[in-house]
Amino acid sequence: MSAVVNPVEAFSLVIDAIASVVGATRPPPAQRHHLSSVRARYTRPPEEVWQAITDIEGLSTWRDDLNCVERLPDLQDGRPAWMEYCWRGKLPVEVVEWSRPHKFVTRITDESGDMPFGGTWTWHIRPIAEGTEVTIAENRFVRPGAGSRSLTQDVFACTRTTKQVLRALGRKFGETTEPHVV
Repeated sequence: MSAVVNPVEAFSLVIDAIASVVGATRPPPAQRHHLSSVRARYTRPPEEVWQAITDIEGLSTWRDDLNCVERLPDLQDGRPAWMEYCWRGKLPVEVVEWSRPHKFVTRITDESGDMPFGGTWTWHIRPIAEGTEVTIAENRFVRPGAGSRSLTQDVFACTRTTKQVLRALGRKFGETTEPHVV
């Protein structure tokens, strides 16, 4: 006894199978995202810490990861913007939020969409009995095809940078601090 196969159903099954195989082998189109937070403490008062992190022109004098900073014209709404020059090349940055002396949010701006990554750094500045506690919360994305690094490698690289910046801030104040992931 032979089975009768409906040609339309057979064609549909073949197309479904091909679509499943092709879909399973394609990289996901979405960006990879991660959030990380790193914290450190300093003996300086919050206002002094605020002054250090918001002095755009002075950032490269204490941040080891920067070669120099070029101040750009303020945005139309008055927010500061600048270009950071580092080992990665140049990073355009703008202020998103400025709540003196407790919160400072910056964002890598990339109007062209050509940069392989972007995101924000939110600096939380909190007074404590011994001085100031600073937490940098990073909300980062990596675009598809931006390299062969895994998301885990991206996360470790990012906490490494935030730890490096918080250590450098301590050196600016003549202090040794050991930032930790929170």
